[in-house]
Amino acid sequence: MQKTRGARLLRRIWSARYLYLMFLPVFLYYVFFRYAPMLGLSIAFKNYNAFLGFERSPWVGLKYFKQFFNSFYLWRLIRNTLLINLYDLIFNFPAAIALALLLNEVQHKTFKKTVQTITYLPYFISSVVIASMMVQFLSPSSGMINNIIDALGGERQYFMTQPESFRTIYTLMNLWKSIGWNSIIFLAAISGINSELYEACTIDGGGYLRRMWHVTLPGIASTIVVLIIMRLGHVMDAGYETILLLQNNANMETSDVIGTYVYRRGLKGGEYSYATAVGMFQSVIGFAMVIFSNWLSRKYGETSLW
Repeated sequence: MQKTRGARLLRRIWSARYLYLMFLPVFLYYVFFRYAPMLGLSIAFKNYNAFLGFERSPWVGLKYFKQFFNSFYLWRLIRNTLLINLYDLIFNFPAAIALALLLNEVQHKTFKKTVQTITYLPYFISSVVIASMMVQFLSPSSGMINNIIDALGGERQYFMTQPESFRTIYTLMNLWKSIGWNSIIFLAAISGINSELYEACTIDGGGYLRRMWHVTLPGIASTIVVLIIMRLGHVMDAGYETILLLQNNANMETSDVIGTYVYRRGLKGGEYSYATAVGMFQSVIGFAMVIFSNWLSRKYGETSLW
């Protein structure tokens, strides 16, 4: 019986061998670059020494977790990380949905493709270039924004040194960079809605707004829920790379997030065990948020990841 099942499984694999061959690079990527590095998480519980290695480094238990929880920067890091992600969820996420809804109503194909191309392009620009452009736009001496303010009779502002302006700048930068790319999945979901529903709504006297509200939005509701659940998994991850490029000593009060703190203490300071403990805390919170939001969605709605 077991041999029969094994032979049947091998035949099925062989019949789909080309599909498995296409899947192999993705599988190897996750094995070597996602799962294998998890072995290094053990140094969060050890006083890691590069010369001793993972196994021989002395065990210290929860020492570095306690050190982080007692840190002066703890609440500042958590507050900044959560607020930046909250800004992104409140402003950037609905903006991508709105763009997809508007593009879906455009009948002129050339205009539609032009708008899509223009909104997609910033996503393919390097984060370093995007950050440099923002710094240039906001420059107090020759920046485009300050030139407009000056022309209107206002005073030039030092935006990059104002802590209260950082979150707004970062959110607007992300909006410009990713709104087009993030709208792709919503456009794909909209294209799967049955066209007869639109026809029925039109026959009942529904215009653009009614079709959008009663047909399009309910049709992509499950996609929106799934993406929100996945976003909540990154609630403690604010994309430190771009933040690091915009960060300076003057705006540190609002720009310092868990990712930049890990970079500063781990890579620059050489405190590998401490940085790993902080990063592990970040990942555990994100994992817990995915589990909780999925449970909440499954209990009160019809959509969930599993």
